[in-house]
Amino acid sequence: MFAGSKTSAVLAALAGALLIAGTSLQPTPVRADSFDAGIDYRVIEEPVRAEQGDDVEVLELFWYGCPHCYYLEPRIARWLESKPDNATFRRMPAASSPRWVPHAKAYFAAEALGVLEQFHEPMFKALHDERRKIFNDEQIIAFAAEQGIDEEAFRKAYNSFPVDMQVRKSADLVRRYNIDGVPAIVVNGKYLTSASQAGTTDRMFEVIDYLIAEES
Repeated sequence: MFAGSKTSAVLAALAGALLIAGTSLQPTPVRADSFDAGIDYRVIEEPVRAEQGDDVEVLELFWYGCPHCYYLEPRIARWLESKPDNATFRRMPAASSPRWVPHAKAYFAAEALGVLEQFHEPMFKALHDERRKIFNDEQIIAFAAEQGIDEEAFRKAYNSFPVDMQVRKSADLVRRYNIDGVPAIVVNGKYLTSASQAGTTDRMFEVIDYLIAEES
């Protein structure tokens, strides 16, 4: 009688252990506290926003020559459809090297003229789908003209003082944020994340939403 009871108790204990083990194999939902500074995102030592405001700024730093930046475009478009109302998305070309400066000038020139829709996506497609070489000043200005943008107006904006100041501002922010690659996302000038840091593109957007909530 005692032996039987002991056997039953052992079997019950084993069954409970198996049940617990089986439960532990189930996927664990992602929790907000699973996003860690230094792992999923980095705290910026010199916090500074690209633009002042009461919103939560989400800033993408990119380069037209970067294929990862191009492939991120449709994913950004989907996120924008459901982004928090108090968040504002902004793009900024990263003027982090002399080779990247002409593309930065081109973006700011198109923005100044109000023709970004004519220029932004076509530039990405020309570089990555069509494999065109559009890297120096004259190649970029000629490409803008192909898109129906007034060539002289674009050239004037491209070489203007305001565009030069925007490029200098970009270079300064890249330095302050200590960015070593693009695309990079900066939330409210305080936190930096990327797909490589977060692990996947989808997780990166989860981190962005989490940081927006923190700043709200």
